[in-house]
Amino acid sequence: MAQVQYDCSRGNHQNITNSTASPVGHEQIQLLLHVCKEAKKSAYCPYSHFPVGAALLTCDGKIFSGCNVENACYSLGVCAERTAIQKAVSEGYVNFRAMAIASNTEEDFIVPCGACRQVMREFSRDWDIYMTKPDGTYIVKTLQELLPLSFGPEDLKKF
Repeated sequence: MAQVQYDCSRGNHQNITNSTASPVGHEQIQLLLHVCKEAKKSAYCPYSHFPVGAALLTCDGKIFSGCNVENACYSLGVCAERTAIQKAVSEGYVNFRAMAIASNTEEDFIVPCGACRQVMREFSRDWDIYMTKPDGTYIVKTLQELLPLSFGPEDLKKF
C-alpha cells in the first residue's frame, strides 16, 4: 500500500465536507494514476474483457487499489472502485480524498458506474475523481458533479 502526506483533519464521513482541504498535489495525482494503472493489471474480467483499476486516497495519505472482479453470474461481479473502497473500509478507513480510475478505453475517459457513484457517496460528496485514458490524460470531477441531487446517510436522519 502506497502512502502520501496529506492533512485531512476535518474528515469527510457522515457528510462532513472537505471543502477547506488543500487540493491533491501533483505528486499525489501522479502516484494515484500509477497505482490505478497497476491495479488494472490484476483485473479478473474473462467475460467483458474490460479491465479496470482504481486507486483510492484516504485523508491520512494511504492509497488502496482495486480492480474489477467478474463472475459467471454477471450481477455478482464487483467494480474496481468498490473493491478499493471495500478494502479501505475493511481496514478501518472511511475518510477519502480522491480516487483515480484507469481502463483501456482510448476514445473516452473512464467514468464510474452509477452503483459505484452511490457507494462513493456513502462517504462524502466532496472528493475528487480522476478519470483517465491510457495515454495518461485525465479529467477530474468532484463526486458532487458526478452525482448531483444525491441520497446519502444524512437523508436517513430525516425519518
